[in-house]
Amino acid sequence: MTRESAGDKGRKWLKINLQVPLRAVESVSDLLAVISGAGVEVRPPEGATSEVSAFFVVEPQDGGDADTTSAAILARVREEVGGMLALYDLPIPGLTHELLDDEDWATSWRQFFKPFEIVPGLVIRPSWESYRPAPDQQVLVMDPGMAFGTGQHASTRMALDLVADTCRTYRPAPVLDVGTGTGILAMGAALFGADRILAIDNDPEAVRVATATVRANRLQERIRVSAEDLAAVQGPFALICANIVHNVLVDMAPDFRRLLAPGGRIVLAGLLRGEQERNIGRIYSALGLRPVHSLQHEEWAALLLLDTSR
Repeated sequence: MTRESAGDKGRKWLKINLQVPLRAVESVSDLLAVISGAGVEVRPPEGATSEVSAFFVVEPQDGGDADTTSAAILARVREEVGGMLALYDLPIPGLTHELLDDEDWATSWRQFFKPFEIVPGLVIRPSWESYRPAPDQQVLVMDPGMAFGTGQHASTRMALDLVADTCRTYRPAPVLDVGTGTGILAMGAALFGADRILAIDNDPEAVRVATATVRANRLQERIRVSAEDLAAVQGPFALICANIVHNVLVDMAPDFRRLLAPGGRIVLAGLLRGEQERNIGRIYSALGLRPVHSLQHEEWAALLLLDTSR
């Protein structure tokens, strides 16, 4: 589906709303953005949850109707969000949905997405918005459906902050971005001076989206996007970054140790402050990967680790 075809006659949009616990908002919104290919809206927190709304184009095929197509989309969302929340030991949230006429959404959704500075020196803008960067700013073009908007989440901002600082001072090469999603950490690393970046993800749709985003920003000569399994990746890498959930980062620790170059750095995000942050510090320190800097915002934390074993 192309943006230009979004106004085709008879097309509708399915809007799905979920009340998501705060610690899973970014992961769920990223997942929904990749599934929908259209857009995701995250509302400010209310208590312990935020409302996440995803928009799906509804194009009935093979004689079906909008209700049948919508039911299939809803079933997929329940299944995939349920699998994601199981990583957090959280139940599937209740969801609501509504069908919107094409003219109600095909263009009006763009008003929600404006350029913003995600970290100092890096601005994200949608392709239809103009923006004149300051001399010390870099710009990434990312549209809704490429998980745009979720980059404002604390764990993404902190991961980018640590990656940017590392790349400015250390100029690492090569770099590995694990669970790349939209490719935002890989692209941020490239814009701040890193080279020869491998961005991997086990979700084929995420690989497709990241590849398109990298090409849109003309970074394909510096970033290779792949569905390669982490266990098959060959190092060493001067910098490894991953914005995933705690349990997955624990499982990946031996591979990160194997792939890291002597004296290399690791940026980890997607962690809750407190026990998760401390546990990651303990596990990685036992492998000779010492936390040297941390960032915290609200309930989230991100860590920069240094190889001290060799």
